[in-house]
Amino acid sequence: MSTFTTISNDKLARLIGTANGPALIDVRTEEDFAADRRLIPGSIKLSHDNVTDWGGDFAGRRAVVLCFRGEKLAQGTAAWLRQLGVEAETLEGGFEGWKAAKLPLVDARKLPPRDAKGRTVWVTRARPKVDRIACPWLIRRFVDPNAVFLYVAPSEVVAVGERFNAAPFDIENVFWSHRGELCTFDVMIEEFGIATPPLLRLATLVRGADTARPDLAPEAPGLLAASLGLSRMYDDDLAQLEAGMTLYDAFYRWCRDATGETHNWPTNKVKA
Repeated sequence: MSTFTTISNDKLARLIGTANGPALIDVRTEEDFAADRRLIPGSIKLSHDNVTDWGGDFAGRRAVVLCFRGEKLAQGTAAWLRQLGVEAETLEGGFEGWKAAKLPLVDARKLPPRDAKGRTVWVTRARPKVDRIACPWLIRRFVDPNAVFLYVAPSEVVAVGERFNAAPFDIENVFWSHRGELCTFDVMIEEFGIATPPLLRLATLVRGADTARPDLAPEAPGLLAASLGLSRMYDDDLAQLEAGMTLYDAFYRWCRDATGETHNWPTNKVKA
């Protein structure tokens, strides 16, 4: 049973992917991580050994800490974080409990190399519309909350990727791109292993908007209209991305929680 310093798998699963979700910190030992190189979606890998060095970065925030079984490493790290002003909890049952519950796990071997600050770096074409906003949203919410995105001239994406150790996406002839009828957003969901019903529902909307297939979902034209509107509102691609994060937060919550909800305005009766 959860306590005021622990959180259950079910409760955490509801928070992951939302705008107000907690920081999720994996402090498994290198030996335990080597045995299973998967991560709970949205988690970052840090060492309990130097929690006093990095713990202050989370001051004033909520965090959930996990280790192999949710025992000494997670408990001790969370206690230190609370000393540093973090609202820290531990995951009940730890990584093994999450895995036993058959909840989604991201294969860390699929992630591009991290930079000196532990961030994944991605590069794509400038002036994004649909996929090039949707994919960064997916990565930041479910894969790497600290991911960096570089928007550059289309002709320079591959070269920038090579020079700056960034993973190119949503261009031709790279791993993270369209495959057949699937758009890049679909591919990332499949490759990262996070094919939950809400994300698959959202993927249908993204595919319909991105590949001129409005027949795939009645909401797809609305997503396309909102995306094109954002691209006209913002000259700065990173500012557009930040606005797009809110847009996709809303569509995700609709896909997860509100697909059955309707809004029926009462009919006005005209007096004779």
